[in-house]
Amino acid sequence: MTEHFPTTELTIAPRFRGPEVSGNGGWTAGAVAALVTGLEGEDRCRSWPAVEATLRQPPPLDVALAVQHLAADDPTNTSSSGAPLTVLSRGGARVVEAQVVDEELVPVEQVPAAEARAAMATYPGLRTHPFPGCFVCGPDRAEGDGLRIFPGPVTPAADGAVRVGAVWTPHPSTGEDFHTYVDDVPRASLPVTWAALDCTGGWSADLVERPMVLGRMTAEIDALPAIGEEHVVVGQMLGVDGRKSFTATTLYDADGRIVGRARHTWIAVDPAAFR
Repeated sequence: MTEHFPTTELTIAPRFRGPEVSGNGGWTAGAVAALVTGLEGEDRCRSWPAVEATLRQPPPLDVALAVQHLAADDPTNTSSSGAPLTVLSRGGARVVEAQVVDEELVPVEQVPAAEARAAMATYPGLRTHPFPGCFVCGPDRAEGDGLRIFPGPVTPAADGAVRVGAVWTPHPSTGEDFHTYVDDVPRASLPVTWAALDCTGGWSADLVERPMVLGRMTAEIDALPAIGEEHVVVGQMLGVDGRKSFTATTLYDADGRIVGRARHTWIAVDPAAFR
């Protein structure tokens, strides 16, 4: 028998925009990941499994979107792996699909915090940016409003692949936007953690010369980042195929431990279509 899980709603506040008129891909994907069947409603700070989120269309802002949980045997479940699927939709049209996947993501090698901090001064987005109001990497966002993660070039990977890096200290406001997690240390929310793993990947693929939006993101979270603690986020270019670019990111805490890692598929776009 097909099992139907409860349907709820999710509204993406304008604060969490990427382009002017749509949600930041990483934050939105992380918000849906937090609702994936078997994970929703849990207060946890570590050991989130790998979740794959696919964005089917730009996530609209300030609109109540339906959240539906489809069991593995639901005839409308389009998961290629046969896993339960969590769907975010508007008027029946799917916006985001998310599912747990059996993957272990390869981390991007860490760079020293001093190098990542210095790289921020050469962040290309400070000169020109396709989406300057982006919650994650937009220079127009004030401290405490956006994340202000500004990745600049760092030492290339051992195979010569382009890498970028930045430091990021989670602000207290980042722990109050979606879920509250029980821990003796204040921590950023899961959607914010996904967001922090998002745009740095895109900048490793050069968002100035090739403006892109997130198409798919798979993230594995080992621990939620502690508020007030400096972290290092590193992104690496993996490849290009037509309009698609492939990247990876890893977030490290102040002790060099992995907080989370992610892999992305980006789609080249005309930024004017997102204003």
